[in-house]
Amino acid sequence: MSTDKEIVLTIEHIVKRFPVDGGRLLTACDDVSLTLYQQETLGIVGESGCGKSTLVKLIMQLHKPTSGAIRYRGQDLTQLAGEQLRQSRDHIQMVFQDPAQAFNPKMMIKDILCEPLRNFQRIKKRDVDQTAKELLRMVELPEQFADRYPGNMSGGQRQRVGIARALALEPEILVCDEATSALDVSVQKTIVELLVKIQREKKLSMIFICHDLALVSQMCHRIAVMYLGNIVEVLAGNALHEAKHPYTRALLQAVFPVRKKGAEAVRTLVGEIPSPLNLPPGCPFQSRCPESGDICCTEKPALVEISPGHSAACHYLQTPRIGLTG
Repeated sequence: MSTDKEIVLTIEHIVKRFPVDGGRLLTACDDVSLTLYQQETLGIVGESGCGKSTLVKLIMQLHKPTSGAIRYRGQDLTQLAGEQLRQSRDHIQMVFQDPAQAFNPKMMIKDILCEPLRNFQRIKKRDVDQTAKELLRMVELPEQFADRYPGNMSGGQRQRVGIARALALEPEILVCDEATSALDVSVQKTIVELLVKIQREKKLSMIFICHDLALVSQMCHRIAVMYLGNIVEVLAGNALHEAKHPYTRALLQAVFPVRKKGAEAVRTLVGEIPSPLNLPPGCPFQSRCPESGDICCTEKPALVEISPGHSAACHYLQTPRIGLTG
């Protein structure tokens, strides 16, 4: 992704800790910094529990960070409150993982679609029918669906409604949190194609959270890899096969191929994941990394650029810093 694009969102040194029993703290996000450019799709990947969903909730201001800032076009959203915070929400909207849980089953589709517009007083009640039809056309659904209920639609149709509702306020940033994972593979393809089409037409920026590495590499301009609350690698979406961090390489090796290639085996990650209640000093991946050395147990590696457009947090990839040849 060319950096001559305008920056629309910056995540600056975000830390999120949750208090738990016994006076302890659970670290869900640990000094996360990312940048989102105009019309870019930024993918965020990692195992379950790595902090992806917490990061999304911080971006959506559903949680307040312990420290750090999230800036939309320079304005720190974490410092907003009350009506000022509410008015800022139309810039960043979200498509949820399970639309069946995101919708009120007793509301008609037209009311679900127009609820954000009514909340922001953008339309009057008499405009609901026509506006709902326009939103349905945008996501390639028949206009007559406006009078249906969510239970009378398929999962893919409901997700299209979720996309339409998220876009009703014409946001600049669309956050998709596992928006395709609850769908059949054939339906996933049509939803992704729809998102790409809408992004191009509306000049959207997107944050795409997903477990499917193949899908992310095809859809996203850049990919950020998370492990135990940390960003460990950031690289171009079409260069995922060139990943250097041991964790990203392990994720790629753990994927089942569609076609078996010779004697190549699927390799699973070994070792214990440290508890987010008691993070060890040094590199968060040290207990599972086959290349871990003494420095990894004492000093946490910074996320630094190792080649143009490619950053990683690994001592063995930062050769000028520690004098090693990885």
